[in-house]
Amino acid sequence: MKNIGKITIVFIAAFLFVSANAFAQNEGDGFKLPNYEKYILDNGLTLYLMEQHEVPLIYISTIFPAGAVWDGEKSGLAAMTAEALLFGTKSYTKKQIEETFDFLGANIYAYAGKEAAQLFLSFKKDDTGKILPIFKEVLLSPTFPEKEIEKRKQRWLVELDQAKESPRSVINSYFEKLLFDGNVYGNPVDGKKSSIAKLTVDDIKEFYQTHYLLNSSAIAVVGDFNSAEMKKKIEDMFKLVASPLDKHIPELNTKEIQPVEKSRVLLVNKDDSHETTFYIGSFGVPMNNPDLVQIQVVNTILGGRFTSWLNDELRVNAGLTYGARSRFVNYKSAGTFYISSFTATPTTVDAIDLALEVLNRLHTKGIDEATLTSAKNYIKGQFPPRFETSGDLADLLTKMYFYGLDDSYINDFEKKVDGMTVEKANEIIAKYFPKENLQFVLIGKADEIRDKVKKYGEVTEKNIEEDEF
Repeated sequence: MKNIGKITIVFIAAFLFVSANAFAQNEGDGFKLPNYEKYILDNGLTLYLMEQHEVPLIYISTIFPAGAVWDGEKSGLAAMTAEALLFGTKSYTKKQIEETFDFLGANIYAYAGKEAAQLFLSFKKDDTGKILPIFKEVLLSPTFPEKEIEKRKQRWLVELDQAKESPRSVINSYFEKLLFDGNVYGNPVDGKKSSIAKLTVDDIKEFYQTHYLLNSSAIAVVGDFNSAEMKKKIEDMFKLVASPLDKHIPELNTKEIQPVEKSRVLLVNKDDSHETTFYIGSFGVPMNNPDLVQIQVVNTILGGRFTSWLNDELRVNAGLTYGARSRFVNYKSAGTFYISSFTATPTTVDAIDLALEVLNRLHTKGIDEATLTSAKNYIKGQFPPRFETSGDLADLLTKMYFYGLDDSYINDFEKKVDGMTVEKANEIIAKYFPKENLQFVLIGKADEIRDKVKKYGEVTEKNIEEDEF
C-alpha cells in the first residue's frame, strides 16, 4: 500500500540488468526452484542462501510474524513498528541510513501486512561491507526516536484521510471487517485515525520486543556472493544476540471465524461520489490449501485476466466499467474471495446483477475444454515472471518459510496445471467458488442506491468519514 511507495525509491537499475528468468536453467524440465541452502542458526534464525551470479547485486528479505493480526486494540501498531525500524538505530540516524543507501544506489524498506512484517534490501556486491552493519542494527538496535514517530504519525493521519477519498484504496478493509466480524483477520493494516493518534513509543517498543524474535524469523540472501562466506557473515552478525530459544511469539488473541449464514450489504456513504465501488464475495482458502493452483486456474477464467468472463461482460460487452476482476486472497489460516468493480451511480444495480450472472454461469454451465486450455496456458506463462529477479526469489523464500511451504510449491506448479481436467475444474468451482450467502460492500452515494440494493441482503450503513471500517 502507501508504505512501499512513500518509504522507498525502487532500485530500478536492478531490473534492467537481470537476465532471463531464474528458471531458464531448467528449461525442458518445467519450472524448478533454483538451488539454495537452508540453515537454522544457533539462535533459532532460519537462513536461506541462493547464489545468482548473473549481475553483481545482492538482495535480502527478512520476515517476522508481526502483522496487523497482532495489533489488538492498537490498530495500525504493526505497520507503524515496521516503518519505524528505519527511523534510527544505536549508531545510525534516520538521515544517515537514508543518505548512505542513496549514495550507494542501494535500497531498503520495511512494511507490515496482514500477518507478517518484512524488511527488504538490495545493493551492489562491492558494498556488502557497508550495508550489512546497517542491516544488523536496523534489525537488532532500532531506537524508535519519539520525534520521528510523531512526525510519521501526523503524516499517517493525513494519509488515512486521503485514502478515504479513493474508495478502491479502502474497500478491502471494509470487506474484511464485515466478513471476519471480530476476528483478527478483520484488522485494517493501516489502522484508523483514533488508534494511530494514540500510539506511543512504548507501544512500538513493546511490539518490537514481542514480535521481532530471531527464532521466529527467516532471512533470505539471494544474489552474487559465495554461500560459505555469506553464511559466516550472517552468523557473526547474530551470534552474540541474546534471543533465548524458549521465548516465542504469543498465541493470537482471536475468536473462531464464523461462517456467514445470510447475505449482507454494507453500504458506505460517500456523498460526493458519482460512482459506486463494490465487492461481492465470501470466505476463500488458506495458503496451504492443496487445490490452490487449480483454484488459480479457474479464477483466471472468471476474473483473473483482462480477457476474463467478468471483464468481457462488464467492460467490453456492457460498457458498465473500465475493469472487473475476481481474486482469492490467501492467509495462513484464512482467506477471502471477492469480485470487484466500479460503475456510475445510476448503473450500480446493472453492474452488480451482471457480475452475479457471470458467477452463476460459472456454476451452472461450468468450463469447457477450450476455455480450460486457454487458462492453463495463460497461467503457466504468467507464473515464471513472478520470480524473475533475485529480489523476487528472496521474497519467495521468506514467504515459503512463513507459510510452511516446501519446494513443491514451485516445482510442482506446472505439473498441477497440466494435470487439471474439465471434471476437476468443475469440482473446484462447486467446492470453492461461493454462490450463496454472499457479502456485498458498496461505497457510493447512499441516497441514490439505498432502496435498489436491498434485494441483495440485509443492509447496514456507514459513512466513509467515520473512523471505523
